[in-house]
Amino acid sequence: MDRKIKKKKWTFKRIATIGGIALVVGFILYQFIWADRRSKYNVDPEKITIAEVKQGIFQDYIPQTGTVEPSVTFYLDAIEGGTIKAVHAESGAMLNKGDVIVELNNLNRELSVLSQEASLNESINRVRQTRLSLEQNDLQQQQTLAEIDNQLSKLRPQYEREKMLYDKKLISKQQFEQTEADFRYNLKRREFTYSSYKSDSLSRVRQLVQLNRSERRMTESLEGVGQILDNLTIRSPIEGQLSTPPLFEGMAVNPGQRLGQVDKQGSFKVRTPIDEIYLPRISTGLKAIVTSTGDELVITYIYPTITNGRFDVDMEFTGDIPDGLRRGQSLRLRIELGQSEEGVLLPVGGFYKDTGGNWVYVLTEGGSKAEQREVRLGRKNTEYFEVLEGLEPGDRVVTSSYDNFGDNEVLVLN
Repeated sequence: MDRKIKKKKWTFKRIATIGGIALVVGFILYQFIWADRRSKYNVDPEKITIAEVKQGIFQDYIPQTGTVEPSVTFYLDAIEGGTIKAVHAESGAMLNKGDVIVELNNLNRELSVLSQEASLNESINRVRQTRLSLEQNDLQQQQTLAEIDNQLSKLRPQYEREKMLYDKKLISKQQFEQTEADFRYNLKRREFTYSSYKSDSLSRVRQLVQLNRSERRMTESLEGVGQILDNLTIRSPIEGQLSTPPLFEGMAVNPGQRLGQVDKQGSFKVRTPIDEIYLPRISTGLKAIVTSTGDELVITYIYPTITNGRFDVDMEFTGDIPDGLRRGQSLRLRIELGQSEEGVLLPVGGFYKDTGGNWVYVLTEGGSKAEQREVRLGRKNTEYFEVLEGLEPGDRVVTSSYDNFGDNEVLVLN
């Protein structure tokens, strides 16, 4: 008798099919929900640079190279041209103020000076003769007034006596009238003479002022002309060391030609060219450090002109001047642009030119991967960036160039 065989509901084939479908669905869900779909790039850790972010003092400075120069330098320029008559001091000589360095000879200039001196002396003599004439005229007018006053001093009492006698009919009318006429004539004469003297005195005062001013100007001109010949002698303006090109007797010198310089000894400054982009941040009083010795300087003067995108500043040592400095010596400097501050520091690297400082690759905790992270960087010196956002002390960052990484978001270190 046949027996109906009951069909199994969960066969091995069915279970295997359902299990396979579940695995496929699970894998798909994992890929959509949990899987890391970011682009990756395998990197050899030996070929990249990894630096640790740290907390520290950020020093805002720029490295520069300065040149040592004497703090005081006087240039020797020939005011007058000519030929060298004698050389009294050679290059490198130590000079006192006023020491003769070079004597020039210029015959045409000497003849011109003599002619100008003669002309000025003649003009001065004419002025003095005019002044003498005015003074003599003044004296003559005063003498005339004195004579008139003398006559009046005699005629006035005589006139008064004779008037009393005439009133009493004791003298003749003719005698009285003669005395009266002489007296009144001298009164009128004195009036006219004094009026003329007063007018002439005012004019004479004005003329004397003008003559004195003219004589003073001509005297100053005469002294200036005399100094022209003094300009043919080049003297040291200060005590210091002389530096000149080769000079020899008979050598022609043009007006304005530079014959050398005198440097004050024992006192130096440092002149440094700085890129014009730092001009708004440079001011007098900023400090600088000599990297090799640690000596401190301070900016004392900023030159106003910009040449080839750079401007110069002068700096002086705040303490004792280091021994062994020489003019023209180069010094490596760090010029501070602001106050040192506590902050988060990221070492400088080639990554910046690829990202502009907007993001970096940061290693994960295990160190097997490095992931992109947005950051915000602030100031920069030769060693560190100032981190404003995105990184914490202890983070490890890939700081070498990102040129070969393309747009991959994750670096796999293997």
